[in-house]
Amino acid sequence: MKNFNRYLETTLLQATMTSDQLDLLIKDAIEEQFVGVCVPPFWLKKVKRELKEEDIQLVTVIGFPLGYTDTATKVFETKEAIKQGADELDLVWSQTSYHSGMNWPKIEIAQIAKLCHGEERILKVIIETANLSESQIKEACLICQDAGADYVKTSTGFASRGASVEDILTMRATLSSHVGIKASGGIKSLEFAIQLIEAGADRIGTSSAKQLMEAWKMKYA
Repeated sequence: MKNFNRYLETTLLQATMTSDQLDLLIKDAIEEQFVGVCVPPFWLKKVKRELKEEDIQLVTVIGFPLGYTDTATKVFETKEAIKQGADELDLVWSQTSYHSGMNWPKIEIAQIAKLCHGEERILKVIIETANLSESQIKEACLICQDAGADYVKTSTGFASRGASVEDILTMRATLSSHVGIKASGGIKSLEFAIQLIEAGADRIGTSSAKQLMEAWKMKYA
């Protein structure tokens, strides 16, 4: 598998993360030329400064990790994140309104998609597959696609489980080819990451990106 590094979004989203951990994340991302760095909104300005002109996407999260903030708050978060340099926004969809049978998730995603695309930014929508049945995953994917999402993402990493190969297969079979898939949550081994890519994942969000890259080099380089 060529260009494995360009599948990897190196991620640091723990509540107690430190600036020293962040410095190491940025250093590794530049060294390995990962496709993206995913950090909390609080750290966007610093990471933007550090990345400079590197070909690495600056990614952050919106409505994280539960998704039940109101839409106006998510819109504000999105605007601020873009202002501070985010290239890609990973939005936690409104799980509570979806599970209540409301049409609101589609309305909310469409609003934020319009905002992101107006600023030439990428929108990924986290549907938290751990909380969905297979039929609900299909429905969620179509909602995101119809609302204008660029990617559908499996997980926050804060639910009962992360991505699975089965999730990715279901998502890829449901989504149009122009909508990407980001697998995230619990991706710690090279074998698992490759299985997810082969199942249809376009991005791998992981806090183990450096370790995965080292394992890849040992096996393929």
